[in-house]
Amino acid sequence: MSTLNVTRGPDLRRMSEDVRASAHGGWVERCARLGFTAQGVVYTLIGTLALQLALGESGGRTTDARGALERIAEQPFGVFLLALLTVGLVSFVAWRWVQAILDPEHEGTDGKALVKRAGWFISGAIYAGLAVSAVHRILGREDSGGHSARSWTAKLLSQPLGQVLVAIVGGIVIGYAVKELHSAYTKRFSRKLDLQRLTTRHSDTVIQLCRFGLAARGGVFLLMGGFLLSAALHSDAREAKGLGEALATLARQPHGAVLLGIAAAGLLAYALYLFIVARYLRIGRAT
Repeated sequence: MSTLNVTRGPDLRRMSEDVRASAHGGWVERCARLGFTAQGVVYTLIGTLALQLALGESGGRTTDARGALERIAEQPFGVFLLALLTVGLVSFVAWRWVQAILDPEHEGTDGKALVKRAGWFISGAIYAGLAVSAVHRILGREDSGGHSARSWTAKLLSQPLGQVLVAIVGGIVIGYAVKELHSAYTKRFSRKLDLQRLTTRHSDTVIQLCRFGLAARGGVFLLMGGFLLSAALHSDAREAKGLGEALATLARQPHGAVLLGIAAAGLLAYALYLFIVARYLRIGRAT
């Protein structure tokens, strides 16, 4: 047992060093860039469908990431497109879990860093579930349907202290939304982007579009967190809403087409932000 413990530490350190060495220009960086690109494709489709609905065009609807996969599967060569997207999603999962476990960007192990790394691990788990859904569609299998906000909220509410658990999740979602809004306001995200090759004018335009995208997504997530808190308060899973349902709620408000159009444009700007991150993110270098 002691020998195993002695060898495990150096092996893990060696693995971490190898990953950090490949974080800039190696397979780790390729996974990150491919993963952010796949995310951008998903949000492009979500935003496009919502914008079509806001403009009254046929085929428009409010949906989430799994709905976007469904729409891709309906297209010509849909299976091939889904397979490509699945590769990107798996790459994103790999990147997030490498970030969380092996810390290639030297975040450290203090409290703030551990919270951030835990968030990365959860993000990877969420996209792992999305990748599994994509594989199910490629194989022609029905998705389980247990991924909606309403279904998993109902499962949590059925547990001991279920209302507390749902309230905690709602608080986490709101905290994440506030973080996105703060990043948009302060332009903090730009510190991790290498935009030196762009002209000042183009760089400023890119940053402003990214700010709009982050703010729009943060606003939608703030709405989702509020619905979760309401579900916890009333112990009613029907009040929980995911991304697609939150967009649908906007559409039902007075001037709903305008509100939905703004949110859709913001999600398209967020997709652009993800493409910008895929291209210009500093990975494995000091920021």
